[in-house]
Amino acid sequence: MDNTIIKIAALAVLAVPMMLCADEKPLKAPDFVLKNHDGKEVKLADYKGKIVVLEWMNQECPFVKYHYEKKSTMKELAARYKDKKVVWLAIDSTSHQKTEKNRKYARKNKILHPILDDRPGTVGKAYRATNTPHMFIIDKNGNIAYNGAIDNAPLGRLPKDKELINYVDEALNELVSGNTVSIAKTKPYGCSVKYKKK
Repeated sequence: MDNTIIKIAALAVLAVPMMLCADEKPLKAPDFVLKNHDGKEVKLADYKGKIVVLEWMNQECPFVKYHYEKKSTMKELAARYKDKKVVWLAIDSTSHQKTEKNRKYARKNKILHPILDDRPGTVGKAYRATNTPHMFIIDKNGNIAYNGAIDNAPLGRLPKDKELINYVDEALNELVSGNTVSIAKTKPYGCSVKYKKK
């Protein structure tokens, strides 16, 4: 790992678990319609009654590259929960990104889940997505059950004396088992979402 990536990791905001208050109402997931990297329309409403994972991504971001090129974090999780009525959708709100580049990236890295085109940033801003990766899990009732980081180890670097926690894996395991998500919110790390400048 080169020094540039290590420096980026050192500057990254570590995922910090934040518990929801008992009286805090769950937030409804904003609906959307976007096209995937093959030009097909994807509607969130079509997955009513299923658990949906939203992953904000940008193939240019070292933190995203780590989870697709060095590790297979996202692909492995998507595959593991595919048969448990869990849908995985990546969303790219990078204003300058090209659909063709995402199509090539998906093929090169054998990504089977869709990469949705949100270049105007409408959906990203509706969810208040701030980083790549920034993860959201929508439960079967259409509520946001988890909002935050994929794990507690930016670029594989764990906080001192801590064990690796994949927050998304833990939340999905709880949801498919019919339980409430124990850690519903963490602070996402990574690159900032490259929204279109006004």
